[in-house]
Formats: sequence, structure tokens, C-alpha cells
Amino acid sequence: MLNVASDQITLLLASWSEGDEFALEQLMPLVYDELRRMAKSYMRRQSSGHTFQTTELIHEAYLKIAKGEERNWENRAHFFGVASQAMRHILVDYARSKQSRKRGDWQERITFAEAALVSNESSEKIVALDDALTQLAVLDARKCRVVEMKFFGGLTMEEIAEVLKTSSKTVKRDWQFARMWLSRELAGGE
Repeated sequence: MLNVASDQITLLLASWSEGDEFALEQLMPLVYDELRRMAKSYMRRQSSGHTFQTTELIHEAYLKIAKGEERNWENRAHFFGVASQAMRHILVDYARSKQSRKRGDWQERITFAEAALVSNESSEKIVALDDALTQLAVLDARKCRVVEMKFFGGLTMEEIAEVLKTSSKTVKRDWQFARMWLSRELAGGE
């Protein structure tokens, strides 16, 4: 049944890529639950007082994807890879705006594990993680994409491998390297 839904999603993505806006309307009910799972996974890490809601994140991601320039959809995994990247950008933009309102100068060092368990200082940690991911992308864009899809999108190693057109083993190595590199960067290179 999952393969049937996956095939249907891929067909609708292909139709949407060819300009069929009705395909997008048919697609959303099929992907909404998965987008919700992705958003809930990330929002669970937020502090209880976080004002951004799961539904709001899903809708923002949907709008970003629908209005985006990405139109050459390959398959379901590709779509969810782009969705995870959209969620990352939305949450980072939200964190940056929240941080700029505080106007505080912070230089707190954090670890990758702390960033993954975002707490009350979530906006600072999200921004620090985003800055580190931007640096990682310069070093190795694929490793950055692996972190985006795993951390922000909750995709499995196999799904990430499918999006990146590489093996699961390579994705696992990239994930291990990226985690160690990010831990060092977020701790201030100590």
C-alpha cells in the first residue's frame, strides 16, 4: 500500500512539474500526514512556550514549496527532502526574527546535542545551528543536506540516500561526520 501511495505521489509530482495545478490539490491530502509527522518531530524539540505551531509550520512549508522554483520533482523522497529544507529555513527565519527582537549579544557555546534538544534558548541555538550548517555546506554540501533531511525533516537514511542518489552507507558516514563536525563547531572548535 505504501508503494501505491508513493507511486501516486510521484505521478502527481510529475504532473505538477508539467504545470498541472490540479495535481497539487490532489497531492496535498496524500503528503499532509507525512508533513505533519515531520513538523511534529521538530516542534517536539521546541520549548513549551514556543509560539510557532505545528500546523503553522506545515502551512508555511506548503506555501514555500508551492510558490518555489523547484518544479522538477523526481519522486516522493525528493519532495520530502525539499520540504525538510523549507521547514529548516522557516524555523531559522523565525528564530532570527525572535533573536533580533531581543537585541542581545550572545556568545554562548552550545553542542550539537544541545541544538538537537532545543530548549528555552531555542532561537539562539537554531541560529547557531543554521550558521554551522551554512559553514558545513561550504565544506561539503551533501553532508549539510543529510543533516537537513535527518534533523529537520526526520527522513530515514534510506529516504535520504534516495533523494541524494547515493547509498545508505554513504549517508550514514556523512551523518556521522556531520554530527562530529557540528558538535565541534557549536562548541567553539574546542
